Amino acid sequence: MRKIKRTHYSKFLSHILRHQPGKIGLELDPGGWAEVDELITRANQHGVDLDRDALEEIVETSSKNRFEISPDGSRTRARYGHSLDVDLDYQPQDPPQILFHGTAIHAVEGIKQEGLKPQGRKFVHLSSTPEVARQVGKRHGEPVILRVDAAEMHQEGHIFYKATEEIWLVKAVPPESIYQIH
Repeated sequence: MRKIKRTHYSKFLSHILRHQPGKIGLELDPGGWAEVDELITRANQHGVDLDRDALEEIVETSSKNRFEISPDGSRTRARYGHSLDVDLDYQPQDPPQILFHGTAIHAVEGIKQEGLKPQGRKFVHLSSTPEVARQVGKRHGEPVILRVDAAEMHQEGHIFYKATEEIWLVKAVPPESIYQIH
């Protein structure tokens, strides 16, 4: 599958599975799962030429591991990034000492004042490596990498969830936990 088409599918799936399943008449269950066959049918009815092979390739090759397919292959969902109320059933976990957040240079002053907020999503996304954070930051302009003292936040009662090997979720990050900016 060509990169352009893969990007188109990934953006479509992100929008539908994270934010607006109703746009194509799709319903997600409480855990954010959609029936694969129904997703494919509804996508095709709305002009997106999606099939099972393309869906599986997107899930397998997504560098950010955004999506998953159920073990029986019948359902799919986004692993993180929802603006919808879904219960991903992630269990609280002890985070690493340091996590990272990529943003654009124009957002830094506001973050220094108010910290990191979910901005219309349910959680703030933090990365386990500065490289992943840099990729995220590049989407918004010149990237800036923020270092977050996750271990201290955890000691203070903030709850962290591990969505993937590289992505951690938390409700918010106070400005005093952002101790170094690159």
